[in-house]
Amino acid sequence: MDPSSIVFLAFILILSIFLGFELIAKVPSTLHTPLMSGSNAISGITLLGAISLTGAETGNDQLALYLGTAAVAFATMNVVGGYLVTDRMLEMFKAKGKK
Repeated sequence: MDPSSIVFLAFILILSIFLGFELIAKVPSTLHTPLMSGSNAISGITLLGAISLTGAETGNDQLALYLGTAAVAFATMNVVGGYLVTDRMLEMFKAKGKK
């Protein structure tokens, strides 16, 4: 990979981090639950992709297997944690009365 493409990819990464932070900072608190559900769906797609790539025949490439396993673990933590946070946020909107 040549140095100009590394600089370009780093620029895209920094720009996406800044844009993501600015977008999330401007979201009202009433919209966080629907957005969390949407991001959980995207994380689920990421998890399916990581599982399919980890299980694919890559020859004898141990690095790909280790990275794929780490991707599956992190995507699973992201999905489970996201659903736990969403469930906790939805509990705040339930009526306080008889259970």
